[in-house]
Amino acid sequence: MREGVVGQWRVLGAVSLGGVIGSLARFWLQSWWPSVWATLVINVVGCLLIGMLMVAVPRMHRLARPFLGVGVLGGFTTFSGYVVDARFLAGEGAYGLAALYLAVTMAGAVAATWSGVRLARLLAGWAA
Repeated sequence: MREGVVGQWRVLGAVSLGGVIGSLARFWLQSWWPSVWATLVINVVGCLLIGMLMVAVPRMHRLARPFLGVGVLGGFTTFSGYVVDARFLAGEGAYGLAALYLAVTMAGAVAATWSGVRLARLLAGWAA
């Protein structure tokens, strides 16, 4: 019983530390490039990395997935932020651009995740 509690705290610690790192990286990028388009790029790049990570995870330490996936990349991507950005665009009267932004973000995220999986499998084949 005691080992299970300790293991849960390790996972929580890994997620928390990763979340701090990912959130700070996103904050830095959005400070450097304050635009709704920064959020789109962050989400698409984060999804690409998530796709790659899912291929690599079986070969990693058991805390790698909570640290990198849920923590770092979960903190880095911001799908709630993209909705706020779309609402901002709509509030400015750019309804078509807001709708396009929502669609491009979702399509880009799905395509990037798929591409990340494919890229990681390709790279793993080269490394073997």
